[in-house]
Amino acid sequence: MSFTLAIVGRPNVGKSTLFNRLVGKRLALVDDQPGVTRDLREGEARLGDLRFTVIDTAGLEEATDESLQGRMRKLTERAVEMADVCLFLIDARTGVTPTDEVFADILRRKNAHVLLACNKAEGRAGEGGMIEAWGLGLGDPIGISAEHGEGMSDLLAALMPVVDEISLNRPEADPETEVSIAEGEDGEDEAEAWKPTKKKPLQVAVVGRPNAGKSTLINAILGEDRLLTGPEAGITRDSISLAIEWDGVPMKIFDTAGMRKRAKVQEKLEKLSVSDGLRAVKFAEVVVVLLDAAIPFEQQDLRIADLAEREGRAVVVAVNKWDVEPEKQAKLKHLREAFEKLLPQLRGAPLVTVSAKTGKGLDRLQAAVVKAHEVWNRRVTTAKLNAWLISMLEQHPPPAPGGRRIKLRYMTQAKTRPPGFVVMCSHPDKLPESYKRYLVNGLRDDFDMPGTPIRLYFRGQGDANPYKDKKKSTPSRLRKHLGKKPFGD
Repeated sequence: MSFTLAIVGRPNVGKSTLFNRLVGKRLALVDDQPGVTRDLREGEARLGDLRFTVIDTAGLEEATDESLQGRMRKLTERAVEMADVCLFLIDARTGVTPTDEVFADILRRKNAHVLLACNKAEGRAGEGGMIEAWGLGLGDPIGISAEHGEGMSDLLAALMPVVDEISLNRPEADPETEVSIAEGEDGEDEAEAWKPTKKKPLQVAVVGRPNAGKSTLINAILGEDRLLTGPEAGITRDSISLAIEWDGVPMKIFDTAGMRKRAKVQEKLEKLSVSDGLRAVKFAEVVVVLLDAAIPFEQQDLRIADLAEREGRAVVVAVNKWDVEPEKQAKLKHLREAFEKLLPQLRGAPLVTVSAKTGKGLDRLQAAVVKAHEVWNRRVTTAKLNAWLISMLEQHPPPAPGGRRIKLRYMTQAKTRPPGFVVMCSHPDKLPESYKRYLVNGLRDDFDMPGTPIRLYFRGQGDANPYKDKKKSTPSRLRKHLGKKPFGD
């Protein structure tokens, strides 16, 4: 049976370390600095025979206003209410603090199933904290070490009776319904393999500079305040993945940290956040580059878009905060001209204006993402490609360096995601970049592949002399004759 476990506690008690231990991956950022985690991060955990969803939360702090800490606390309290089981984590070496006592009382009121764990309990340094933990009135404290993996069997033993109680109170699912849903998904996979399913959703990463509105945009797509937002720049630190169904299309959306210029990134934590965002780009299928309408196409925006193209991802450019733009038509014309000039490698990529605050333009953004994914997966038959290649050669023949014309003989598509084509030709090393761009642009226009990265590979064939690199050898009959003494000696 699946259930949800929320890990809560003060900042820097080891919640993210325990989260990484349970999911078996380094998904959450971990640092000695307190308050690293700000958003709710979910992961599929495994502990013994148990399979469940674990939620890493922000550190609980005594702030109830609309400050950043107050908004973080509200998100954590919401996770506590949603979860089936709440694991309250304290630092065994620090012992029970007055803040721990306040939050223990809050947890008793908000969740029926609360377990108490003392992290960093290895060695004698944590014995005092383990004894103090009895005074919180949350039952037997579980001594663990999230860093070294100690006490996981004790945590499993404490979870088992709670899970049994939850399963008794939870209504059973109708097995016939489950089977019919599963069969429907499999049938869809066989009919149209490229379409996203719940098992393999479309992976979308939202990237951009700090304070461009990435978290606000994802909250608007979800229809709820799931991610922490605010006027402060750089709120998001982790790359948070959220599974949603956007207008009937299963997707997994990654909210990433804002990426500043490399020279401005000095702190270790920001470096970790940016590298986590870059990793999300590599795992994504479609990358939404979010711009601020007031200051679009800055140098960092261009670098981010170029990074997504070099990684071979389908790119959609979205311009946020369009609701406050006074001259919309003139601004849109300027944006399109600047896009074509500054990002020629993404010529034809969709440019969508949205407002994350009002939700306007989200339907067009969804259509652009689905279209970009379909183009990214597109395959062209070899017959069509070679007929197209002949027409392109007739319109503009390849150059003739040194008086010998380069011959393009054959073309085929080697892969998709992104589309990759192989051209068999003579002297591929002498083919100029301008002619390669001519072919790539022709592929975009004639096969309706705007914006997606296209990989074109040229391979030599047929013109090389097979005896060029072989050493000269004397025939065997001649060697035999030369071995004899000359006549007359």
